[in-house]
Amino acid sequence: MKNLLGLFFALSVTIAACGQKLKEKDVPAAVKEAFQKQFGGAKEVEWEKEEGKFEVEFEQNHKEMSAVFTASGALEETEVEIKKEELPASVLSYVSQNYKGEKIKEAAKITKANGEINYEAEVKGKDLMFDANGNFLMAKEEKEDED
Repeated sequence: MKNLLGLFFALSVTIAACGQKLKEKDVPAAVKEAFQKQFGGAKEVEWEKEEGKFEVEFEQNHKEMSAVFTASGALEETEVEIKKEELPASVLSYVSQNYKGEKIKEAAKITKANGEINYEAEVKGKDLMFDANGNFLMAKEEKEDED
């Protein structure tokens, strides 16, 4: 579970590498209210602030998730852990061709506020980003878990 939570700190595509863990009391009321409205009943909630934005990691409906909010409470994106088999076939093909013999360690579906979908596959210490059709976008170095 700790490794999975660490993954979600690393996966956010709109936030830079270093963040500051926050206690819930230090999160602006507008952000907490927006989170509760969108994700009421969330469990294992952890907050972090990076580049003026607030990322919350949590569990809901037996899925590990995260969400990024602006300081005013606007939702920028959500991310949900998915099974590797739920990635588009073109993602699986890209990984097998470009990372021969390597396995996908973690997978996620990212939904931006405008409805844009991206997929992420962690392979060999890198987060590989793909568009909704499974076309490769970029690779980012995996951020270390700060716990």
